[in-house]
This record gives sequence, C-alpha cells and structure tokens, in this order.
Amino acid sequence: MIRYFDTSFLAPLILQEATSAMVEEFVRALPPDQLAISHWTLVEFSSLLAREVRMGRLSAAAAAAADFEFESVTTESFVVLAPNPSDFALARRYLRTYDSGLRAGDALHLAIAKNNGAETVYSFDNVMANAGTLLGIAVSRGPAG
Repeated sequence: MIRYFDTSFLAPLILQEATSAMVEEFVRALPPDQLAISHWTLVEFSSLLAREVRMGRLSAAAAAAADFEFESVTTESFVVLAPNPSDFALARRYLRTYDSGLRAGDALHLAIAKNNGAETVYSFDNVMANAGTLLGIAVSRGPAG
C-alpha cells in the first residue's frame, strides 16, 4: 500500500506554515515504505520556491537551501515515482472532466497515484481534492480529512 503526497501537503515540512507541525507529526507516524511522491512533486516544489523569490518573500539563497532540503528529505524518506506515458494519458483523460476544475499538474499527480495503486492522495489543494473525489480517487485534506 502506498500513500501519495502532493506538493501542497509536503511544502510545510520545509517552509514554515500554520500546518507545519501537524504535517511533520502526521508524516512521521506513517510507515516509511508507504510514503510516495513523484518527480513531478520535486518540480512543483522548485516552482513554488521560484515564485516566492519572484514575489520577494524568499531570497535566492534561502530558496536554494529549501530546494536542496526538500529533495533530500523526500528522496531519503519517500518512494519517488517516475511518471510514464500511461500517467500522462490518464491525466489527459482526467482533464476531460471539464467541470472538475482540475489543472494539468494536479491531474498528473492524480494519475501517477492511481496508476501506482495509491490508497490515498494527500493534498491541501481543495480543487484537486474535489476533482479527485469526483474521479473516484480517495483524496485526504489532512490527517482528519
């Protein structure tokens, strides 16, 4: 069994947010062999940091350090899944559910999770969570959700 985590759920492990302590406690309580992300998660986290630098909320040096820390934490503690052509094809099918509000990156997260047999996807992104539910994918908005 694997549990798939999207970027919004794991970013608080590195960047101080209101949910940081809860996320850290929750992730630490799970069996390490059940934790999964994808290479797409690493790309999204780098994108999040670049946005923070552009908006002046983070220095380039702090962003580089955070990016390195995120990659270290996730590659040491999570299975990192490589997207493949079937993931991209499934993501395209998910995006054809036009009323879901689903965006490309989130569709790819859901497809990777589905194709790898994830029991649950963890995300703080409400649009992604609602779309996942609409598509029949178990999405949790946190330990209680």
